Amino acid sequence: MDEVSFRSDTVLSDVHLYTPNHRHLMVRLNSVGQPVFLSQFKLLWSPDSGSESARYGDVPTREPPPPGPGSPGSPPRSSHVGESVALQAGQEGLGAQLDEDGDLDVVRRPQATSEPDPAEPPRDKVHPMILTQEEAGVPGPEGPESGPHSIIQIEHTMATTLEDVGKQVWRGALFLADYILFRRDLFQGCTALELGAGTGLASIVAATVARTVYCTDVGADLLTMCQRNVVLNSHLAAAGGGVVKVKELDWLKADLCTDPAVPFSWSEEDIADLYSHTTVLFAAEVFYDDDLTDALFHTLSRLARRLKNACTAILSVEKRLNFTLRHLDITCEAYDHFRSSLQALERLAEGRLRFVVERVEASFPQLLIYERIRQLELWKIVAEPAP
Repeated sequence: MDEVSFRSDTVLSDVHLYTPNHRHLMVRLNSVGQPVFLSQFKLLWSPDSGSESARYGDVPTREPPPPGPGSPGSPPRSSHVGESVALQAGQEGLGAQLDEDGDLDVVRRPQATSEPDPAEPPRDKVHPMILTQEEAGVPGPEGPESGPHSIIQIEHTMATTLEDVGKQVWRGALFLADYILFRRDLFQGCTALELGAGTGLASIVAATVARTVYCTDVGADLLTMCQRNVVLNSHLAAAGGGVVKVKELDWLKADLCTDPAVPFSWSEEDIADLYSHTTVLFAAEVFYDDDLTDALFHTLSRLARRLKNACTAILSVEKRLNFTLRHLDITCEAYDHFRSSLQALERLAEGRLRFVVERVEASFPQLLIYERIRQLELWKIVAEPAP
């Protein structure tokens, strides 16, 4: 086996990392381009049905399913996207089950066909379609139940190396999208900026309410995929009068790229609009590497000082347990570093601003079909004038 090196001790536990062995299937796929999947995420509420946050109280709440094993770290897969039962936010996790010899006893999830009297009505199954990167046209949702404003289509890959994790759909982005739809008052008619947008799911949802959403990340191939997703869902933004602009924003650089020759660079008009009107920043599932976490918080602080208006940042994170060789134990190093960065930001007293950090209770309704687990957290940072 060839030597493998990692940039950080702790990585996303559910990212598929592959050794650079040329015989490995995924390495061969990488050499010719991995297949792209188109997953459809169904909204349990349509933007056309109302605009007040109070309406979300009418969304039916599912009862939690019987206890069973879960995989809190796995992103949506082609075989079960849209099939996971919506768990209540307060549900406690399960302890490990051991057999009489002390070994881990793995209990398989029962098949739906083996349940003669299911507690819940049948759920819609979503079957992703494999596309080629060169396809220009993508079929839209079909069927009477797939209304134009109830389906979000996202192109993504199923497995990546650490450098390309943005090409996957992460549960934290769905969690953040739920909050955006719940807090329409915060996003209504605003200018918003997403950091580390990946496939652009959260930006697309935000554009159903916001006036302008700057959807940012790095890497021309990732931003191209993101732009395709924006086009696929342009009808959602148009219904709310919003627009999504895909741009490059590198957290390791102090200035925005304005070179017209660089794809997804910024125009002077966009930069002026960004600094003059932005009031909301948000990010999901970008806290898996300590260096990148530090860079993100530096970027947040720098942007807050340059914005002309007070701003609110919403951060979505999943607390992941990882076994590290350094400790020979299960730790949450990436999450712990994220929490330390929050505390450092709150203690920061720089110039005219102060940062107020608050954890958001995960009691808001679930409007996208995914498995909401207790390891998902939302944090709100308010940048306001210092007293």
